[in-house]
This record gives sequence, structure tokens and C-alpha cells, in this order.
Amino acid sequence: MVSQLSEAMLDVIADALVDKGYIFLPDLVPNNISQVLLEKIQSTQAHELKAASIGRGAEQQLNPDIRRDRIQWLEEHNEPDAQYLELMTQLKNGLNRRLFMGLFDYESHYAVYQPGAFYKKHVDALKGSQNRILTTVFFLNPDWKAADCGELIIYDEADIQIERIAPKMGHFVIFLSERFPHEVTKTLAQRNSIAGWFRVSNSVHGF
Repeated sequence: MVSQLSEAMLDVIADALVDKGYIFLPDLVPNNISQVLLEKIQSTQAHELKAASIGRGAEQQLNPDIRRDRIQWLEEHNEPDAQYLELMTQLKNGLNRRLFMGLFDYESHYAVYQPGAFYKKHVDALKGSQNRILTTVFFLNPDWKAADCGELIIYDEADIQIERIAPKMGHFVIFLSERFPHEVTKTLAQRNSIAGWFRVSNSVHGF
């Protein structure tokens, strides 16, 4: 049985998205779910992860000068993916009830950064595309030290740094995809996370 996100927590998240467009939560995901997600990524073999690309569709390409993480997509029929995805469904439904955002689905992948890997500053959604609306990042790194680096840096629309978040176990971030450029600094230890995006329906918006 997956834990339920409280109405109070959903209120906090919705209010933050309205007020400033993002929120950092240190303990949104229950520890038991975090632990099994960590165990899954730790048991994943290197050949099961693929090099992450940039761009979409015909413009998709590998560019190690921009990003060097390796990924594996979450799937609803696999455990423990299903437990995490159920929490994200609760979050989607809760935000739709409060903010009428029209969030339709959610896609997410594990992202593994080996020492030396990074992801340069980028935006998750093209201006006006109305496809990826909200970005989530969930970290799976117990005993992370400041010397390991690998922080998530979030910038505002004026390109000013507004958050620098250590990828510690259990940390969760959600922000408006189109509004906030962000980057992952070069990591000096293996860095595990789950990146995800709430999307609106392509059919509704014509994309």
C-alpha cells in the first residue's frame, strides 16, 4: 500500500508553485520507497543504462559536452517504479484539483552520474511548447558529502542563481519547466536521481 500525500502537503506545494514557481522538499517520499528505489538503481548493471541525449524528435542527439549522465526509464509494471509513480499520480491529481493545470501524464527516468559527469545549464521545455509543464527531481544518495559536489543549481529568468541543492537522499524538487534554467555541477562521486516531467495532453495543445 503506497502512502498517501496529505492534503496539507499538497496545499503547500500548490501555494509555492503559485508564489515562486518552485519548491524544495526534504522528505516528500516515504523512506521505505526511497530505500527500494535506491536498491534498484544500485543493482542495475551498467549495460542496462543508456547514454542520455539532448533534444527531442528529429533533433535528438548525444552530446557529452553538454550532459554525461546515463538513464533508465521508469515503468508502471515494474516494482519499485510503480510505487514512486503512484505518488506522482497523487501529486498530479492534487495539483490539478488546486491549480487547474491540466496535467495529463508523467514520464521519468533514473539518472546516474558517474564521477566527472555533469549536465550544463538548460531548460526542460521550449518556450510556448506547453508540453512539459512541471519538472521533478528526486535524489537517492545516502551519506552525500559537500566535497562530492554534483549540486542542482536553479536559476531565475534573469539568470541569477536562486537555489543550490545538494543531491542528498530523499531531497525532492519541483519547478515550472519552462521558467527555470538549471544545471548539475560536475560530480566527484556516483550521483543517483530520478528526473521526471508532468505533461499536458498533446492532443489538447496541438503538438
